[in-house]
Amino acid sequence: MAMRGVVMPSMKAHRLQKCNHSTFEVVTPVRYDRAVTELGRRERKKLQTRQSIADAALELFLARGFDDVGVKEIADRADVSVTTLFKHFPSKEALLFDEDEQQEAELVGAVRNRPAGQSIPRALRDHFVRMSYGHVDHPLFGAFNRLVQETPALRTYEHKMWMRHQEGLARAIAEEVGVPADDVRCAALARFALESRDVIFDREDREQAADDVFGLLEHGWAADQQS
Repeated sequence: MAMRGVVMPSMKAHRLQKCNHSTFEVVTPVRYDRAVTELGRRERKKLQTRQSIADAALELFLARGFDDVGVKEIADRADVSVTTLFKHFPSKEALLFDEDEQQEAELVGAVRNRPAGQSIPRALRDHFVRMSYGHVDHPLFGAFNRLVQETPALRTYEHKMWMRHQEGLARAIAEEVGVPADDVRCAALARFALESRDVIFDREDREQAADDVFGLLEHGWAADQQS
């Protein structure tokens, strides 16, 4: 969700419910399988622990700032060990970001599942507009976004994580236009599209900004495809 593609941990409860519903609660109603049931319990416990850690981190970070909160304090608040915390999150910065794979899947889906006749830049433009308004009405959105923007380590981590999607997006674009996966034009379009997110999200009228930015990409892409 969220501004600049980040995902607020406070929103993970919805994701947890979806995972429980689609992954762990679909069981055969006729036959009781103890192994499957126990696996479901363990996975639910892991997700609940992860949720508790993320919620504790968000609460502490919003109250005192990212740099003034230690990992041990977060672990204590969530009632887990530091070792357990790092089993769920590889770094302190990762406590505030999630759904990295989902973001890439949505980017690729915007390209592959676009309406017939719609250009790739236009499909990405529409996806970015939808993404930019994702959770602006959530009560913690403003505070979370300020925390990220005011913390250099979080801004750097978030940008690096976001740009990791370039390879997957470029590959999807190449497949759609029937060129080799390493085609430099597809890589460039993916890079320009991903980098444009910050320019668009920094503007008050994000939809108009998306029109202007992707309009430039659209004209160049169309000319290239016709050459």
